[in-house]
Amino acid sequence: MTQPSVRDAVREYLARRPQLTRATDAWAAVLTVALDDAGINYLVVDGRTKTVASFAEKASRVDNGALLYPDPLTQITDQIGVRIITYVRDDVNAVAELLGQEFTVLDDRDLGQETASQGRWGYGSRHLLVAIDASKTLPRAQRDLRTFTASVQVRTVLQHAWAEFEHDIRYKGSVPAEHEPDLNRRFTLAAGLLELADQEFSAIRDRLRVAVPEPVPGTDPVDGDGHPRIGDGELAAFLAGRYPDAGWSRTAHYGWICGLLAELGITSLDQLASVLGRVDSDALTAHMGYRYPPAAVRRLDDALLSEYGDSYIGLHGNEHRVEQLRERAVRMASAAGA
Repeated sequence: MTQPSVRDAVREYLARRPQLTRATDAWAAVLTVALDDAGINYLVVDGRTKTVASFAEKASRVDNGALLYPDPLTQITDQIGVRIITYVRDDVNAVAELLGQEFTVLDDRDLGQETASQGRWGYGSRHLLVAIDASKTLPRAQRDLRTFTASVQVRTVLQHAWAEFEHDIRYKGSVPAEHEPDLNRRFTLAAGLLELADQEFSAIRDRLRVAVPEPVPGTDPVDGDGHPRIGDGELAAFLAGRYPDAGWSRTAHYGWICGLLAELGITSLDQLASVLGRVDSDALTAHMGYRYPPAAVRRLDDALLSEYGDSYIGLHGNEHRVEQLRERAVRMASAAGA
């Protein structure tokens, strides 16, 4: 029978959940901006608010006759959850390092490392509990986040696939008892293979970073109206040569900034090279004081902001981040005047 304290907590959680849902969306947005600003490549940032049923189940758990969470509204810390999926294992560590720099980390568990320390293969994920650092500036619409913590899971796309499949199989009660030993062995084998694949993907990326591609000449791309523009792949190869020490950017970001270049009237690599020749990008990056080396698109974004100022901020493709660009412009101006 559900204890009164649990019923009261569930009732209170139900009342709070709309506010928690808004805070979840805001946390996902804050973390996305932090990752983009740092230049870390990722697949997805996904926020989710704990369901009432899940909260009630967790609040009701007992151990030796006593509730595991006597004060569930405080002790259940994954009410707001954000999942960050990266492409390679190295970026999981990079995200965790960034969170430690940009936020207050209240707890940090590397479950993959814990599993490995026991001589096993299995679930691999980095779990961090984070809060807004007192020194961090937030837009007015996000200032309520100071009263909320977020449980952040960081894992690679392969770790995510394994975890989701394993969870579906094990927790839907569809495995007959006689098949459990064989399925356990197969899940362990799959976990080992995926860990090897993660290592190989990291090695492939590292090799490609060393081997800088040359832009491949071909048919000039055009936009929907038939106007010439720089192609995504063409820009990626150009930036890899221009900023050889920068990491990859998200694939979608190359296409997005190609659109900004077209809005500026920059439709060829020669034009772009001429513009960038007027900007001391290395000095600019040093002045910005990034805590994590910015990726190629972020380096270009900074250069364009520095060169075009308000004209760049006012582009149609930047309308979703005007406030952020203005804050960066102020940082650039203060750094230049220092």
